[in-house]
Amino acid sequence: MLAIEVKNLTFTYSKKTPYEKKALDNVNFEIREGEFFGIVGATGSGKSTLVSHFNALQKIQEGEVNVFGISTAEKKTFRELRGLVGMVFQYPEYQLFEETVARDVAFGPKNMKLSEEEIEARVKEAIEAVSLDYEDLKNRSPFDLSGGQKRRVAIAGILAMRPKIFVLDEPTAGLDPAGRKEILALVKNLQKTMCPTIVMISHNMDEISSLADRILLLSDGKASAVLPPKELFSDRALIKTAGLDFPTATVIQNKLKDRGFVFPSCAVTVKELAEQIFSMRGGNYVS
Repeated sequence: MLAIEVKNLTFTYSKKTPYEKKALDNVNFEIREGEFFGIVGATGSGKSTLVSHFNALQKIQEGEVNVFGISTAEKKTFRELRGLVGMVFQYPEYQLFEETVARDVAFGPKNMKLSEEEIEARVKEAIEAVSLDYEDLKNRSPFDLSGGQKRRVAIAGILAMRPKIFVLDEPTAGLDPAGRKEILALVKNLQKTMCPTIVMISHNMDEISSLADRILLLSDGKASAVLPPKELFSDRALIKTAGLDFPTATVIQNKLKDRGFVFPSCAVTVKELAEQIFSMRGGNYVS
């Protein structure tokens, strides 16, 4: 089943003014239910504008966006859409505002007009889903937490609404390597346990290539490609034209290719590259 279907989507900021800018230009693609779908592109390519259409935060100008068959152009479906699609924007911890962690996580469920018992159950479930201790943190101020904990609380606030699609815009922005690794492991686990369809925007090609089933490449508001990571990053010309980096493993592999080495396929993770090199030398890679 299709989770999201985008047809001929075009969006222009500041129409009919000297500042007019076309952010999306006739974009077409589909996201399958249960898929980890990546979105990449240079700054200003239209990534955030695109995902803001998924739950009607951005009004449709031209084209269609359907979420599990529901049109995002119909105002009467907005509440349902915002329950289906959970959005986590960059630096979500800046959006924390309540006096306690529990009240902050409960904000979304309260707007869904749920019972107090159901809200409390969802808050506990969501806080524990992001690997935080509910009893220890529920009455603490979110502003007293560490940066990583704040981000997890912000994510929990979206999870408490039990979305079927989880959209993350640069979820590791501003974190140190350990923090990035923890958040990515959390996101992958959430796909298995709570929210099967993940959409993630990233500027980090190592991260997105190791997680995504398929990746949409946006370039100047156009959908240049929708491909599995190996196929996308094997096209050197396409990636360079889009102004993107390659995953670290692909960079190393390309340098070896330029020296005459022949590889069976594009490697997008260090593990894949190591396995190919060991295989070429007649050995087995042990992680």
